[in-house]
Amino acid sequence: MKRTTRRNGKQKPRGGGDFWNLRLYIVDETSRSMAALHNLQKVCDEHLTGKYHVEVIDLLKNPQLAAGDQILAVPTLVRRLPLPLKKIIGDLSDTQRVLVGLDLRPVELLT
Repeated sequence: MKRTTRRNGKQKPRGGGDFWNLRLYIVDETSRSMAALHNLQKVCDEHLTGKYHVEVIDLLKNPQLAAGDQILAVPTLVRRLPLPLKKIIGDLSDTQRVLVGLDLRPVELLT
């Protein structure tokens, strides 16, 4: 299963003017995978409006796609653009850590 979500709003993302190309690797519709998808959608809607593309890759259906991004655990979010490439493993429930991991917030804001 390969799902793609696109948003084309007019607001600029808070993290700058870059376009964000993200991949979320999941396995089937497990609770952790669905939580990661939901949490990612929330972050994108709130912080990247109109400036992102998310590709959801189900490794149960397409296991060969894990090699390209060296995926060892799921769910894993890969920020392909803007460079540098970044990875966040887990269900993305800690929004502040996700924002820091995506370089949308500075590390100092974590408490």
